[in-house]
Amino acid sequence: MLLDALEGVVEATPATRAQIERVHDAAYIERLASLDEPLWLDPDTIAGPTSWEAVLLSAGCAVRAVETGGFALGRPPGHHALPDRSMGFCLVGNAAVAVRHAQAELGLSRVAIVDWDVHHGNGTEAIFARDDTVFFASLHQWPFYPFTGGPGTSSDTTLNVPLPAGSGDDEYLSAFEELVVPAVRAFDPELVLVSAGFDAHVDDSIALQQVTEAGFTELARMSGELAPRVAAVLEGGYNLATLPRLVEAALRGFDRR
Repeated sequence: MLLDALEGVVEATPATRAQIERVHDAAYIERLASLDEPLWLDPDTIAGPTSWEAVLLSAGCAVRAVETGGFALGRPPGHHALPDRSMGFCLVGNAAVAVRHAQAELGLSRVAIVDWDVHHGNGTEAIFARDDTVFFASLHQWPFYPFTGGPGTSSDTTLNVPLPAGSGDDEYLSAFEELVVPAVRAFDPELVLVSAGFDAHVDDSIALQQVTEAGFTELARMSGELAPRVAAVLEGGYNLATLPRLVEAALRGFDRR
């Protein structure tokens, strides 16, 4: 749907296994790479013989995004993937792979990840929990899957902003301006990587939030003003009729920064 709707899309090269193993356990990655039949890895996540190729391509899109300041249209998504296992449709932490690439290959030392998927990015948080070179901020519906990131779970380099069901543009943009903006600016990143989920949209049935196209444009605009470099990685978004125009709305916001 996105490829049909958007112009100027370029194909990325696959990530390497070494790039992925910067953030995931080698034994888990070997299990993914060697699957020869479909397998439910957890109650929400299935993988099979073609999944390893999809993982490499999706992570490769994220790597290309941080290199070029682009928006990675990758599937499967990644922000629930834990260091040693899959979770919630996610096999590999695409944003995390891209951040480690930016640090190892692009000479960037401080990176902030801003996650506005409707779900808490628990996998991304877990990967960087003990790393003071990466700041993680997440706005998400609470209480809601994966039931992490609730009140009182922030730290020096983690900002969790739980929002009640029914929150819309006013609540999201106020929380972003009042909490996320000052925290990320205080961290002073060289790159902001956005985990751009669109399942908080009013017409996405997976959750109960009320964010509009205009809201996503503003979230993107404010995110893009937080660092000299910005890139984005697609996370959730399950209404295929609305997803293309929501991605376009975010792209407009990034372009206006």
